[in-house]
Amino acid sequence: MIDRAIHALLARATMGLSPAALGLAFADWGMHLAASPGKVASLGVLAAQMQGQWLRYAFDLGAHALLTDATPCPACVTPPASDRRFAAPQWQQFPFNLIAQRFLLRERLVDAAAHGVRGVSPHHEQVVAFMVRQWMDMLSPGNFFWTNPEVLERTLSTGGANLAQGLRNWQDDAQRLLDNRPPQGVEQFRPGHEVAATRGRVVLRNRLIELIQYSPTTPTVHAEPVLITPAWIMKYYILDLSPHNSLVKYLVDQGHTVFMVSWKNPTADDRDLGMDDYLRLGPLAALEAVNAIVPGRKVHGVGYCLGGTLLSIAAAALAGRGDERLASVSLFAAQTDFTEAGELTLFTDESQVSFLEDLMWSQGFLDTAQMAGTFQMLRSSDLIWSRMMRDYLLGERAPMNDLMAWNADATRMPYRMHSEYLRSLYLRNALAEGHYKVDGKPVAVENVTAPWFVVGTETDHVAPWKSVYKIHLLADSEVTFVLTSGGHNAGIVSEPGHPHRHYRWAVHPGGRPYVDPDHWVALAQAEEGSWWPRWSAWLQSKGSGDRVAPPPCGSIDHPPLADAPGDYVLQR
Repeated sequence: MIDRAIHALLARATMGLSPAALGLAFADWGMHLAASPGKVASLGVLAAQMQGQWLRYAFDLGAHALLTDATPCPACVTPPASDRRFAAPQWQQFPFNLIAQRFLLRERLVDAAAHGVRGVSPHHEQVVAFMVRQWMDMLSPGNFFWTNPEVLERTLSTGGANLAQGLRNWQDDAQRLLDNRPPQGVEQFRPGHEVAATRGRVVLRNRLIELIQYSPTTPTVHAEPVLITPAWIMKYYILDLSPHNSLVKYLVDQGHTVFMVSWKNPTADDRDLGMDDYLRLGPLAALEAVNAIVPGRKVHGVGYCLGGTLLSIAAAALAGRGDERLASVSLFAAQTDFTEAGELTLFTDESQVSFLEDLMWSQGFLDTAQMAGTFQMLRSSDLIWSRMMRDYLLGERAPMNDLMAWNADATRMPYRMHSEYLRSLYLRNALAEGHYKVDGKPVAVENVTAPWFVVGTETDHVAPWKSVYKIHLLADSEVTFVLTSGGHNAGIVSEPGHPHRHYRWAVHPGGRPYVDPDHWVALAQAEEGSWWPRWSAWLQSKGSGDRVAPPPCGSIDHPPLADAPGDYVLQR
């Protein structure tokens, strides 16, 4: 008890990061580097080469200036298109082009030092590389007043008004943080009004979920209903944002009967709810209700992110019992194998999980701010430093939109459930390896005979698409895999008509040889636009093809309790 209390206090100061885990990683790297004179020498040679590149670049700039040659000099380092830190034309002016190139060269040198040290465990190497990247992101010249030409130009042109506005922005953010209020502009997107506005009724409420049945908008509907299980780490209305980009509204307008799980935002009183509770009170309870409201019909199960993992567990458990109520299983940015689960695995070794468990033990839950900090670190350059530069140095505010407002409306996670989730899936990879138990019996994804429709997103930092793709190694039935543009959220909220959207898709029949993801990309069919219409058509093809009158709202055992979006989604 004493140890856990001390760990919990320390975790609050470190935002949940285990000093022991970080110390072990750097000690492993440092000791092996010290014992590798060849690696040290190669880094010295690389540093000298980079210094020579930079000096030649500086000389070329000077020569161009003397000759009044306006053609740009070839850069030492060309950052990837996704790195927009130095994309503004002001960064091409002297001396800021020199400053940017020196920083980019140093960034490459530091990355080279973190990687390729013989003997360092792969996990420790990834931790060291991640942490030094955080330091380099923080030290970028774009984050400082005197080395950012955009800020200097704005300050001169406005007489410092940008800095005054930036100070006001900082004061507002600080006050909102102290008052535990959401960011400015969130109040423009209220669930049940501007977002989560698709008409429906709550037809089931238990300790953990509300089940929403949406009202039909077509005279007849497809016979098989759709049951969506979102992640409990997020409010469900990521799938029911504004009317123009609501996946729920799109499905209803296509003639589907849609049911949505809305998770309760847990408090310390829910600390002992576990994964079994989330399975039993979540998708399984919702499936029972859907079967009562739409009797005699199979159900299309849909899961997003963690909700997709939970749906996979539910489908495997049902298949193990010979229960064939699922007509199909659709997974959006959801993992079933966690061996390559991206940079989140850096926070899920034994030391880190134990440290996080002690923090949750003291609180009863993992707080929203603690989770948000972890996700922001995955893309700190975009989500932390670039935003701070824009808000506080340029004095600008990015206009609030529905997706940003939803992202600020986060949820907590109970102590026991999150501990079991991290240990069973991230640490032990129990579902993929066949030792995840439901009701005391191991379940296996291979037992699911229903077809799969699985969506990965190209720039997903939470569930990397190659990790999502591993469903091909587990499922024995047909898998239709879609790789869409965008990230973990924006790739899923990809309504028809959204500009610059594209996707690839291919069908893998059960029983055929495995195709690795790199070859899959070369073989898959490329399409422009949204993947939603293809999925809607796929759902129809995996049903009976019958069109029937819309089912009643609720049933005798599940009478309507309230209008959508219900009560749970409004909990803070």
